[in-house]
Amino acid sequence: MNIALFQPDMAENVAATIRLAACLGVPVSIIEPTGFVWDQRRLRRIGMDYLDKVRLERIPSFSAFEEKRRAGRRRLVLLTTKGAVAHCDVDYRADDVLLAGRESAGVPDDVHEVADVRVRLPMVHGMRSLNVVIALSMVLGEALRQTRGFPEDGQD
Repeated sequence: MNIALFQPDMAENVAATIRLAACLGVPVSIIEPTGFVWDQRRLRRIGMDYLDKVRLERIPSFSAFEEKRRAGRRRLVLLTTKGAVAHCDVDYRADDVLLAGRESAGVPDDVHEVADVRVRLPMVHGMRSLNVVIALSMVLGEALRQTRGFPEDGQD
């Protein structure tokens, strides 16, 4: 499983995603450009000590991301309010890439078109969307549950 963020707008959400990924042992890809200055000090302050505990990759463009993903023959699962299927009705694969769009605008149509699966989170009628990290948490949790990909419990 892999998390990818498409041109994220908010450093705080990137840091929270990094923390989520570190705790669950999932790598993160950041598809640039970001909507904020990538500042290690700022991310470290927000992400606390989790930055050193996650496999984090910055990718310069969506085309570079797509080239790498296709070479690895990995399925792209897009989280979108325009999704055709509810997140809990998908049969996830252990090597899926879960892609979340920009907080302000989602992803452009060309990204929608290349996604293998477009999932939505069922919500109360009239509600626009969830925070991107909350949405990722819900989808990632279901995907890890299905693929038995949760890490061993490290609690004493």
